[in-house]
Amino acid sequence: MEELKRTGLGDKARLLATLTVLLVAGFLGTGYFAFLAARDSIRANIEKNDLPVAAESVYARLQKDLVEPVFVSSMMANDTFLHDWIVGGERDLNAIVRYLGEIKSRYGAFTAFFVSERTNRYYYPGGILKSVSPSEPRDEWYYRVRSMSEPYELNVDPDLANADALTIFINYRVIDTDGAYLGAAGVGLAVASMTRMVGTLKSEYGTNVYFVDKSGRVVAGEPYGGRGSEDPALSPIHRRDVPLGPGSYRYRHGSENVLLFVRWIPEVNWFLFVERTEDSAILGARKALYLNLFVYALILVLALLTAGFTVNRFQTRLERTASFDPLTGAMNRLAFQTVAEHSIREARRESRPLSVVLFDIDHFKAVNDTLGHAAGDRALKTVVQACKAALRASDLLCRWGGEEFLILLPSSGPDGAFSAAEKVRTAISAAKLGPDGPSVTISAGTATIRPDEDLNSLIQRADERLLEAKRAGRNRTVRAD
Repeated sequence: MEELKRTGLGDKARLLATLTVLLVAGFLGTGYFAFLAARDSIRANIEKNDLPVAAESVYARLQKDLVEPVFVSSMMANDTFLHDWIVGGERDLNAIVRYLGEIKSRYGAFTAFFVSERTNRYYYPGGILKSVSPSEPRDEWYYRVRSMSEPYELNVDPDLANADALTIFINYRVIDTDGAYLGAAGVGLAVASMTRMVGTLKSEYGTNVYFVDKSGRVVAGEPYGGRGSEDPALSPIHRRDVPLGPGSYRYRHGSENVLLFVRWIPEVNWFLFVERTEDSAILGARKALYLNLFVYALILVLALLTAGFTVNRFQTRLERTASFDPLTGAMNRLAFQTVAEHSIREARRESRPLSVVLFDIDHFKAVNDTLGHAAGDRALKTVVQACKAALRASDLLCRWGGEEFLILLPSSGPDGAFSAAEKVRTAISAAKLGPDGPSVTISAGTATIRPDEDLNSLIQRADERLLEAKRAGRNRTVRAD
């Protein structure tokens, strides 16, 4: 038996599309806003906690590394050997060379020095380096130390004795017991050693550390990605009037956001830059986002499959309820009329015959009255089952009303319609209402469509033949001329 073609596919597609849009929007929105919240929280924690803590750790490490050189310089400035050697006229050059060499080797200094106020000589472990002069720009530091009130200063300058290597000098004033200024002594630390310290700090704290002087020049370490002071993103920060207090900044390097914390280091007159890429910090949050999106995608697929399956089930039930008789499973009258009118149009267009068989159950009221309505229902179901078994797949069976049924026979002329009706009548007569129940019979009338005839006229002619079959004694088929 031919089933009705399913309808409502457009509504189903729109429903699933709407559900998909809502779920995708909800999942993506939830996941994305959760990621943004996590990113902002991580960023704020880095800017307010991680980078300042790392900066303070670097500062503490720097101070610790400078404590011993300051102590050594203080010891040199107050050493009686140095005072006696100066008062003795600075005659034994080898003595001061050995002294400075021993200071350098014992304390691991990059250099050790003494500049005499009396002779203006600059002594270092290799002997006399030069004579200082007020007119020499490179000797400006000495005359600044001579006039200052503090006992010492830290100064970063190129070291003439070591190929102008950038060096942190501890310049300590040498004063005799009478308060007379005798010169400046101290040790120097190579800035390169600070670069090694920067590397150690980077591995310990997971941050990038470097130092910038007041002119904006990077003096130790290097910015993220190995860029120099001329990087367009960093130059404005390096060269701006950075406040002496701490401050947080952000800048872009390619496609990455870099978080930066700046601290002033008064001991060396440098700015300490501590930075970390945002991408590395939020890597965990980004992985969580991708995992959530994957889970959301699975949920979305399962939800759509479940919705599609549920919609299909209910759509099938609704369509079947709307198109078929709930008791017998035969097509109902409204659905049959729609299909039959379409079949008539096709038959005319293709010049094919089309017939109908109208039949009802003989003495059906007696079945209900004697055996009960349940037996009447079983009789209706038995008739439909026997009828479907006897018909072709292309034929349509309709419960026309009560115990009356209508069969549409595409591509069947008068002979084919009569043959089909007799086949159905015979099958129904052989069927039983239960294992020990009685059988029922039908009376039928057939009609084949005429040119320009509509469905109502066709059925009316079949009904007339049905009445003839009943008047002739029932349990028979009467065909139209």
